[in-house]
Amino acid sequence: MKATAPAADVAPVDAFDAAQSVTTVVRTPTRSADFLSLTKPRLNLLVLMTTLGGLYLAAPHDIPLLLLAHTLIGTALVAGGAAALNQVWERDTDGLMRRTRRRPLPGGRLGMVEGTWFGIALSVIGLLELASKVNLISALVAAATLVSYILVYTPLKTRTSMSTIVGAFPGALPPVIGWAAATGQIASPALVLFGIVFLWQMPHFLAIAWLYREDYARARIPLLPVLEPDGRRTGRQALLYAAVLWPVSLMPVIVGLGAAMYASIATVLGFGFIALAAAFARDRSVATARRLFLFSITYLPLLWAALVVDRLWV
Repeated sequence: MKATAPAADVAPVDAFDAAQSVTTVVRTPTRSADFLSLTKPRLNLLVLMTTLGGLYLAAPHDIPLLLLAHTLIGTALVAGGAAALNQVWERDTDGLMRRTRRRPLPGGRLGMVEGTWFGIALSVIGLLELASKVNLISALVAAATLVSYILVYTPLKTRTSMSTIVGAFPGALPPVIGWAAATGQIASPALVLFGIVFLWQMPHFLAIAWLYREDYARARIPLLPVLEPDGRRTGRQALLYAAVLWPVSLMPVIVGLGAAMYASIATVLGFGFIALAAAFARDRSVATARRLFLFSITYLPLLWAALVVDRLWV
């Protein structure tokens, strides 16, 4: 993955827009750069990282280079297509938010039709790549990711705060794609990886939602910080998910993906996550939310790296 929007401070918004206008005049993005931005490359780098993690953890000592290449290319194309179609769907709400109004569609640099066909083309080519060059199971998981992201999560964003939980489902499927690519099946270790990424997304996104709550309110997106401006439920939920994440992050040891070294690192990272979420729950400020967010974007790469390194020794 409505409340009345909190009043926005007009002067800072105008100053922001003026600064952005100057930047836009000086540096107008090219069409190729706009199409690239439709794929959300920074976000999809994380998608590829978790996909690669699932692939490696399933077969740490025997990954054919062609299989690796086709898996990453197919996944990147599907993820990019999903991101493009998401931006087509959300072009109106993106235009209402300061941090997204300069995107290609709300900015008027690309049209809805070309954005739609671009997203469809990437998605179809990516699914065909996975189905023909990897295996059918990986393609089906990628298709489930695409459909749930575009047809379930995206329309729910403007209707319910539960969209955050719904959106965590497609966000947690990339490691399952990697596992399926390596093994041709979905086994319990893949579900453990899914659970880790699913739970990680919640405090990560709740911190983002708090930091940009005025933007979301302006676009009438009913996230928790918009529905309850005091942030108490937002803080409690961030802490709850961080607390549940720690024991789930230890489950790779149970299913044979990790050992003592990984468990130690996962515990240190988990306690750090819990401590920062607790600080945010106590004091719902920009500073505590930013610290929680910044830790969250380092937590998953560090946890994945510990799991991959420990897997070499299992």
